[in-house]
Amino acid sequence: MKLLNFITLFVLVVGSTAFAAADPNAAAPVWEKSVVKIEVTRNIYDYYQPWNRRNDRATKFGLVVGDRQILATAQDLSDRTLVRLQKGGRGRWTNAKVEWIDYHANLALLTAADAAFWTDLRPANLSGQPPAEGAALQIIRWREGKLENRSADFTQYAVRPSEFSSISHVQLEMDSEIQGVGLGEPVVAKSNVVGIVASQRGRTCKVIPASFIRTILTARAAGNQRGLGYFHFYWQRAENPASLAHLRLPGEPRGVLVINVPERPDDGEQVLQPHDIILQIDGFDVDMQGDYSDPDYGALMLENLSSRGKWAGDEVKMKIWRDGQPLEVTYRLPKYEFAHSLVPAGVFDQPPDYLIVGGLVFQPLTVPYLQRWGAEWERRAPFRFTYYTGEEATRDQAGIVILSQVLPDAFNLGYQEQRGFAVDKVNGKRVTSLAELRDALKQPKDNFHIIDFLPNESLQRIVLAAGDPEREATQRILERFGIKEAVQITPKTAATK
Repeated sequence: MKLLNFITLFVLVVGSTAFAAADPNAAAPVWEKSVVKIEVTRNIYDYYQPWNRRNDRATKFGLVVGDRQILATAQDLSDRTLVRLQKGGRGRWTNAKVEWIDYHANLALLTAADAAFWTDLRPANLSGQPPAEGAALQIIRWREGKLENRSADFTQYAVRPSEFSSISHVQLEMDSEIQGVGLGEPVVAKSNVVGIVASQRGRTCKVIPASFIRTILTARAAGNQRGLGYFHFYWQRAENPASLAHLRLPGEPRGVLVINVPERPDDGEQVLQPHDIILQIDGFDVDMQGDYSDPDYGALMLENLSSRGKWAGDEVKMKIWRDGQPLEVTYRLPKYEFAHSLVPAGVFDQPPDYLIVGGLVFQPLTVPYLQRWGAEWERRAPFRFTYYTGEEATRDQAGIVILSQVLPDAFNLGYQEQRGFAVDKVNGKRVTSLAELRDALKQPKDNFHIIDFLPNESLQRIVLAAGDPEREATQRILERFGIKEAVQITPKTAATK
C-alpha cells in the first residue's frame, strides 16, 4: 500500500462570530447572510490539442468566515479570468479576488473590494468539534434564488484523497438524497458549520471538516504557514504472521511493515528502512490495519498523523522495530509538491506544455492529460501510462515525455499514425522533461534527429531530417493547423502551489 501524501496548506484568519441557536429546518433567516454564490469565468485547455483553449463559466458557493473573507473549495477556480460574488441568491454581482488557494487541500479564500457587498453579511461559526454520530446535518445552498436546505446522514470520518491531488486528509462522509452538490456547499448542525462539501458520488458526499479547516486557518494567523507535511514511504499491513515471526516481533500482530523508502524530495535524512515495523507515531499506537485511534475522529489511517498539529519541516517521533530490537527515530516531514510525482496529479493556472518538431507533438505525461479518457481514465487510458502514476519522481527521472500525436505533413510521411509513446533519448541525450528535449534537439546527429523510445514501447525509434527541412515543415504545420507557437514550456518558477 502506498503511503498517502499530505501537502502544503496556507490560511487566513477565520472570524469566530457565532449565530444564535436556530432550528436547521428553518435556517434561511440565518444562513442567507453567510452563504453566497460564486461565478467563475475561466479558461479550459484541450490536452489533446494543447494549443487550443475555450472559455467556461461555473457557479459554486462560498461561506463568509471573517472580515471580508469568503471560504470556498478550489474547484473551478484554476485558470480563472473573472470571479464574481452574489449575495441573497439573486441580483447584483460584485467582482472578487482570490486571495489564497490550495489545490491540494481543495480550499480557497476570496474577498471583494466593494464595501457595499459586505453590508448585512455575517461570518459563520466553523465548529471546533466534529459532529456527534447521529447529529442532524443540513446541506445549504442557493437554488433559483431561494435558500435550499436538505438533510444528510453522518456516515463516518475517513482519510480520503483530495479532489485535485494525490494527497489525503481526514474527511467527513455523509449520505443524502440531494443531487448536484460538491461545489463548496456548507454543511451545518444547528448554528454551526461542520464542513463544506467537496464532492458527491451517488448519495455519498465527501466533506472537508470544519475542524480541519480551522486548524489551517489558525496556523496561517500565527504565521506558521510552512504547509502540511506527509510520510514519504510505502507500507503494508502487518497481517502476515510469518513475516512478523521472521522479523522477530513478539506479542500480538501490530504495526505496519515498511516496504519501500524512496529518495526524499528534500534531501532530508532517511531514518526508516525497508522491513522496519512502525509501532507508534507521535504517541499513538498503530494497529495491524495501519490505523490509530484519534481522540476526535476515531479510527483513522496513520497518514493523518502527518497533519495532526504538524507542518512541513516538523519532527514526528516514531517507535519502530528493527532487526529484532525496539528503536526510536525522529522523522522530519517533507513538503509535498505536484512535481514529486513522476506523473503530476495537477497542472493549474498555466496552459499545457508542448513542443512540436516536424509535426511530432511532444507533451509531459500528467494526470490532466490522462483525464482526456474520461471519468474512468484509470481504466480506459493506456496501461503503459497509468502504470507510472504511482511512481515517485527522482533526480534521474523527474518526469516522462510522450509523443502524443503526429500532425501529418510530407516531412513525417510514414509516422502519421504513431502516437502515445514514452521518450527515452533524443540525439543520444536522456530526456525527462520538455526543456531537456528542446536542448537535445539543438544537437542533431549527422543532420538527423534520432528519437528513441523506452524499451517496452512497440515503436523503438524515429529518425527525422534536421536543419532547414525540419524548420520548414514545422512552419508549414503551424500555419496549416492555426498554431501560434511551436514550443510552450512553463518555467519551473511559475509552477503552481
